[in-house]
Amino acid sequence: MTKVVADITMSLDGFVTGPDPGQEQGLGQGGEPLHRWAFSDDPVDAAQLRTGTERSGAVIMGRRLFDIIDGPHGWDDDTGYGAREVGTPPFFVVTHAAPETRRLALDFTFVSDGMAAAIQQARTAAGAKDVVIMGGGDVIAQALAAGLVDELHLHVAPMVLGQGTPLFDGVGPIEMRQTDVQVSPHATHLTYELG
Repeated sequence: MTKVVADITMSLDGFVTGPDPGQEQGLGQGGEPLHRWAFSDDPVDAAQLRTGTERSGAVIMGRRLFDIIDGPHGWDDDTGYGAREVGTPPFFVVTHAAPETRRLALDFTFVSDGMAAAIQQARTAAGAKDVVIMGGGDVIAQALAAGLVDELHLHVAPMVLGQGTPLFDGVGPIEMRQTDVQVSPHATHLTYELG
């Protein structure tokens, strides 16, 4: 059965980017070490990345994240969805308006009628695989607050950013059940079931 999985990296203090993320610095000031695990040769990190990419039948993201990955310093032939795995599932972008042009020649659908509609369209496209919400933090927070997520996969980088984009902003109390923990020198990979 297709699950909706929120999958994101955060700092120990709960930020998914440093301050001022944008097209020049997608992860904000000082945020690059967050994703060090995704480019490491550690077998735990590599297995997390490979498994996460393989299970992705469709991927949801917000418009700000799309603008970063489609921008001049974003994804390319060597680094894309799944870092070096460069997965190519269909992507659904939650937005108020579709961009006029795009750089990347991937399968993007722009959804302007909300997160629930994006998830519904992504479920249809995912087949037997999972729908993965990759971010940004605001999009994942919206999905969590609305009760639309079945599993939360957190990759906690061993760093404190102090400020940036918080992951759980506006999310009320949610109880979860921890189902897996994997540790590397670059991240603690946590899996939680919701509901």
